[in-house]
Amino acid sequence: MHYLVTGHTGFKGAWLTLLLERLGHTVSGLSLDPKPGALYERAHLHDALVHDLRVDIRDADTTLAALQTVRPDVVMHLAAQPIVRESYRDPRTTWQTNVDGTFNVLDAVAQTPDVKAVLVVTTDKVYRNVDQIWGYRESDALGGHDPYSASKAAADILTQSWIASSGCTVPTAIARAGNVVGGGDVSADRLMVDLVDAFSTDRPVRLRYPHAVRPWQHVLDCLSGYVALVDALLAGRAAGEAFNFGPGTDSFVEVGVLATKVAALWGPGAKVELDDAPAPHEAGLLALDARKAQLALGWRDRLDFDATLAWTVGWAQRVLAGEDARAVTVAQVDEFLASGSERPGAGLP
Repeated sequence: MHYLVTGHTGFKGAWLTLLLERLGHTVSGLSLDPKPGALYERAHLHDALVHDLRVDIRDADTTLAALQTVRPDVVMHLAAQPIVRESYRDPRTTWQTNVDGTFNVLDAVAQTPDVKAVLVVTTDKVYRNVDQIWGYRESDALGGHDPYSASKAAADILTQSWIASSGCTVPTAIARAGNVVGGGDVSADRLMVDLVDAFSTDRPVRLRYPHAVRPWQHVLDCLSGYVALVDALLAGRAAGEAFNFGPGTDSFVEVGVLATKVAALWGPGAKVELDDAPAPHEAGLLALDARKAQLALGWRDRLDFDATLAWTVGWAQRVLAGEDARAVTVAQVDEFLASGSERPGAGLP
């Protein structure tokens, strides 16, 4: 099966590329240039791709030409402007990328007859956040305070409208997921990135929102949910539906607690400090109820909270010590896949 991953030079996209390859699929990618030091570059992912295209999805004609060149069986649409703070700095680009870009991808799919399934990835932040203590379900109201959240909610609604009204018969579904962590992320304003960067250079980390609760999940657990949903689409199920992919409540952990645990895993010299400076609004509590995916798709997390942190810290320390990033990433993918429905241990292969 030939998969096209949009946003393949990003963090999730790079991991997804290798996951699909290890599952035996052919993979192509459509994205902007990678950020300096991104996993895509460090793991030499160009070698893993049939087509490695640089396309701005805001350009409808170029996006259409790219899909008709690749002619994939499956499109997994991850490309986005994903950073909340960047959405405040540049809301126009955020809206254009996340909304117009999603429309352009869907419109290109409708004009590419080979496509058999489409997955549009949005975010947990599509939900209208009312700081409830239980996880949001797929039937809950959508909303968004910051431009990123609002634009992704709009992309989600756009996709629902497309499914209902466009006349395109390609089976399409929506995946919503939250904060994922894992080796090789270099995105700005992400806690695990800041922790690894600081601890690896013997600097303390200053936390903006130490009491904010997030549902921490390893990137492979999240991506395995995306793959399970595509498999359902190809099997004639789940078309037109949205699914949450989030961890259990044992992984709903305060930012400060996570940072302290990562510092302990890292070892001597890792320090965490609180930052009391004013910061833009971010949700204080946001969790997903993933029971629909568990019941309908047979999916669940394989890595618990402690293993998630151990795998992420282990990846960073091994690569910083000189091991090949592609080899370390593939080893984690292979151990994850070999675990089946069991939970892998916290150690690395």
